Amino acid sequence: MNRTGSGIRLSRRDFLAGAGLGTGMLLMGWGCAQRSAAQPWQVLTDPEARLLEAMTEQIIPADQDPGARDAGCIHFIDRQLAGFYRTHVETYRQGLIGVDQTSQVLYGKDFLACAWDEQTEVMKRLESGQAQGAIWQEISSRQFFNLVRDHTMQAFYGSPRHGGNRHYVSYRMLGLDYPQIVGQNRYRDI
Repeated sequence: MNRTGSGIRLSRRDFLAGAGLGTGMLLMGWGCAQRSAAQPWQVLTDPEARLLEAMTEQIIPADQDPGARDAGCIHFIDRQLAGFYRTHVETYRQGLIGVDQTSQVLYGKDFLACAWDEQTEVMKRLESGQAQGAIWQEISSRQFFNLVRDHTMQAFYGSPRHGGNRHYVSYRMLGLDYPQIVGQNRYRDI
């Protein structure tokens, strides 16, 4: 380092070493931020995701073929709620509360604690617009059911690059060839 007068002059080597150190620290900080941002959900909370996943499995249940859970429909919906479906976030939050309210009225327990047939009955009530619970005075249970059903179908039958149809489960079920997909698949194996 050369000192001349009141200023400090750095050699090119010292400057590059300092710049490299600064860049390395910046990248290390970015890497740490990326690891902490690696949450499984972008919009949904864990309880919301578990409840919604159970609802999607009611809509497209697994039998001899994979269902909505296997196709990763919940990942598609969560990803889309962070993007194109962001106007539906509050509807999902309220609707999921309503699903548990209906389940409590009918069976005295939350939706996830219900047996398969009980969950099916709750879903039938939602679909018919006959669901009970305070939330359904503010929003329509039928409209909420239709929204979840439509998004589940989009996730199951759509392109894997949007976060659903994991491992092309719907294409295999239908006996379709795998279409050429430009880009990468956007689902996570969790």
